[in-house]
Amino acid sequence: MAQPKQRKIPLRKCVVTQEMKPKKQLIRVVRNKDGEVFVDQTGKKNGRGAYISKSLDVIDQAEKQQVLNRHLNAKVNGEIYEELRAIVEVED
Repeated sequence: MAQPKQRKIPLRKCVVTQEMKPKKQLIRVVRNKDGEVFVDQTGKKNGRGAYISKSLDVIDQAEKQQVLNRHLNAKVNGEIYEELRAIVEVED
């Protein structure tokens, strides 16, 4: 009898820590064609995405170093970081 195939867990790299992690442990931030930046909790929206670890320290570091601005080639405002922090706090 054949063993059921194990599904591959999709890995993504955190733009701050450069660590490869399962997609479920990261939050995706997206810039769409119109230049709008938003948090994509589904991970399926169209646009340029950047993944960030679900950690307040990492989010703070991303804000200080403007990491998302560079990755998304767009101005990421403070509201995005607040939303990321809120998501992390809910999941803890």
